[in-house]
Amino acid sequence: MTLRIAAALALALPLLACGDNNARFLISNGAVDTGAVAKSRVAVRTIEVRDVSLPAYAAASEIVTEQADGALAVVPKALWADDPVRGVTGALARSLDQRSTATVAAEPWPLAEPADVQLEVRIDRMVAKTSGSFELSGQFAIAAPSGTVRESVKRFAIAVPLTDSSPAAVAAATGAAIDQLAAEVVNKLRR
Repeated sequence: MTLRIAAALALALPLLACGDNNARFLISNGAVDTGAVAKSRVAVRTIEVRDVSLPAYAAASEIVTEQADGALAVVPKALWADDPVRGVTGALARSLDQRSTATVAAEPWPLAEPADVQLEVRIDRMVAKTSGSFELSGQFAIAAPSGTVRESVKRFAIAVPLTDSSPAAVAAATGAAIDQLAAEVVNKLRR
């Protein structure tokens, strides 16, 4: 019995030594990261961004792109650096915070006083297309439990150009699309 365990360990050790050789990519925030965006005055002081709902293929750690036949394929040796739900939610909160006069945080809300509004985003398509664009579509809802603003639900469909199908280009396009979504939300909340 001990000999079998030793043999199994001897076979497993070379595999463990190889480690994870996958590159990991962060979602960038495009124009917001460069400071090229002016803050817009919005009708609320605080915004809580609820965890963004993603389709199963986008919620996985693997980066996927659309193929010529319409199938989604995993990009070899490329992973998201963070859990995709957490990464998209954080990128959206960051863009909203930098684009607006409101204080923005992802859930769970960190302050004692509740946020003026809660933003719920449900993404139904988030894909790098073979046509050379990155598509992000779904709907967002603005809930205002205290009645600070009028509650609303709005559909969105965003397409940004992809420079190529590399994981770095997909990560950059993802960030640019999320930033455009933030601009739409800010526009809805303007005074």
